[in-house]
Amino acid sequence: MLTVSSTDRIFILTGAGVSAESGIPTFRGVKGLWRNYRIEEVASPEAWNRDPRLVWEFYSMRRRVASAAKPNPAHFALAKLEGALQERLFVCTQNVDNLHEQAGSRNVVHMHGELFKSRCDTCSRPPFHDSNLYEPPAEVPQCGCGGQIRPHICWFGEVPFELDRIYEALDVCTLFVAAGTSGVVEPAAGFVVHVAGRARTIYVGPEQPANASSFTNCYLGKAGEILPSLFGFP
Repeated sequence: MLTVSSTDRIFILTGAGVSAESGIPTFRGVKGLWRNYRIEEVASPEAWNRDPRLVWEFYSMRRRVASAAKPNPAHFALAKLEGALQERLFVCTQNVDNLHEQAGSRNVVHMHGELFKSRCDTCSRPPFHDSNLYEPPAEVPQCGCGGQIRPHICWFGEVPFELDRIYEALDVCTLFVAAGTSGVVEPAAGFVVHVAGRARTIYVGPEQPANASSFTNCYLGKAGEILPSLFGFP
């Protein structure tokens, strides 16, 4: 169990391994293929410009899978931690599902976007909640401005969301915990280096991440089993 003082500020980074424990396949599962397409071929601005209907078919599949998933003990532990620490906890996730919110978390930063939100690819209309499954032969949904409605996802080649907020939280945290991340995808893989030497750094996951040497401690195992006990929740 971790010792957390009344002045500690905790930054939690969650990755695909946490969602995988709820039955959502990792993004690069099955060798990064979907219907014989490489993931990059259906998750990039170029793919959207080339074939937006194919992109929507892929994200409709992802929405169906995520809709059937339920939060696991890792999600519930972080929701309880938010209740205890309030603004002293910052949860940043690389996952695009809403499992943290389903578990009760209210202040989660989705740096790679949100699967159940969409936005216009042309105008400045804010992202909006959208659980529809847009698939061929249906037309690609249109915005009132004439643009096309796209998934609110950070694709390959795009800048992750809310980086200013994220680095502000990293700059003041005293405890950094990464759970279920590969330690490969930037910029998230570099967060632990950003806080090294100033904050305690802990990794939780089934196997060592690529950046394991940057962490003070690595706890290998399921996040749903380790995180609750790490923060003293039954």
